Amino acid sequence: MIVIIMGVTGSGKTTVGSLLAEQLGWLFADADSFHPPKNVDKMSRGIPLNDSDRAPWLRAIHDAMVHWDAEKKNVVLACSALKRAYREQLGAALGVKFVYLGGDGELIRERLRHRTGHYADAHILDGQFADLEEPEDALVVDIQPSPPEIVADIRRRLALA
Repeated sequence: MIVIIMGVTGSGKTTVGSLLAEQLGWLFADADSFHPPKNVDKMSRGIPLNDSDRAPWLRAIHDAMVHWDAEKKNVVLACSALKRAYREQLGAALGVKFVYLGGDGELIRERLRHRTGHYADAHILDGQFADLEEPEDALVVDIQPSPPEIVADIRRRLALA
């Protein structure tokens, strides 16, 4: 099974995803590691990515997912997956489960103010919210509770022992 923890930057994808993977004994992957250097450079300068920037990134992630699926690996992937078309490309024929970490923009902005050591910061948040097409077919989880509470909710609702 592949579970994609999705949402805008600062919503807690990596924190929640890595904790979920650790509890389940699954592989954890962060989609940020699939970005080409030019994307990282743009985001670190506060420039939002466009669809053409994201195309090679999405292909690389999808290729990895096909590989994981072929090897029957259980994986938790932290990935923004902001648009419906991106989610369709990522999950095509793989039976992916999407978990959307949704929350108040001000809470996320406050979290990003205190974030260090990551190239994606509050400067790209407005662009991410502008691009976000909230999913209709995902498990929606509020980001207000603590990460362990969020993970417990995800495990319960997806029946992941």
